[in-house]
Amino acid sequence: MSSTSSCQPHQTFQPRQPRHSLHQIQAREHGMRLDHYLALHFPEYSRSSLGKYIRSSSIVVNKKTVKPGYRLHYQDIVQVNFSKFADQRAVGNKPQAQPVDFQVLHEDQSLLVISKPPGLVVHPAAGHADQTLINGLLYRYPDIAALAGDRPGIVHRLDKDTSGIMLVARTKQVQAMLSTAFKQRRICKTYHALLLRCPTEPNGQRSGRIVAPLGRHPVRRKKMAIRSDGRYAATVWKILKTFSNGLCLAEIGIETGRTHQIRVHMASLNAPVAGDSLYGGKLHKKLGLIADRQLLHASTLFFTHPITGEDCRFTAQLWPDMQEMLAQLQDVSTG
Repeated sequence: MSSTSSCQPHQTFQPRQPRHSLHQIQAREHGMRLDHYLALHFPEYSRSSLGKYIRSSSIVVNKKTVKPGYRLHYQDIVQVNFSKFADQRAVGNKPQAQPVDFQVLHEDQSLLVISKPPGLVVHPAAGHADQTLINGLLYRYPDIAALAGDRPGIVHRLDKDTSGIMLVARTKQVQAMLSTAFKQRRICKTYHALLLRCPTEPNGQRSGRIVAPLGRHPVRRKKMAIRSDGRYAATVWKILKTFSNGLCLAEIGIETGRTHQIRVHMASLNAPVAGDSLYGGKLHKKLGLIADRQLLHASTLFFTHPITGEDCRFTAQLWPDMQEMLAQLQDVSTG
């Protein structure tokens, strides 16, 4: 594995103070569940811990206590107060330091850029109580434990079986600033994926953009789906290389960061990520190829450093299993 990076001066981010704040609901956020809205604004907290804050009246809507599933209305006022009481309730759930393998591409006093291996869960959740990226971060960087929430340092995430580049904050100020930058779409991410089939576009175009709202699948709760009442999501894609067995290599950019966004959007184009059995990307035996996970890799991050104001670009090579798959596919390449 290797990485490349470059930085140039730019205007710095404006910090956001997350512990005590007021939020007015915008028209595009009308109908969103309160806990989903908070998870978007405060990714450093899990949805379960946010639910505890809501039930303890540390988070209220229009000065009234509501349930986590409350549907927000246009111009509602959400008052957030991460009180000491709520923090104390969450102490017992704080993850512990454990040795976990991951590669550090860059580190400074403010943040880390890491490359996450496939198979590594980002934060503790049901079925994954430990041996997560957070456990490993706490082991190698104990100072991160001082950050708020039960996901210290985490400002975005990757699915368990998606490999690649991630940003991690090392201070409370930077965690708030990076969370705001992701929310405001000022951090650009580029992925590479092997697709089971090439997307079909008019006139044989090799690139496109899909805009389709995403929400939880109505029956299979572990899946996401395109839903009219879902959250806005936009993905751009470009085919880099095609192969005679139907597979292709694609470069994919996301304008939003929804759960399973790339996987659902590409599957909707009849071009699921290869190896993604959840969304129809299972490799047939006749192809003679084996994938133990969805072949999706977060390759590049471009962002403005929140403290130095430099424009920074970091790139991580494809994970070895994707490189090996591409090497096998070279012999059947069609261009």
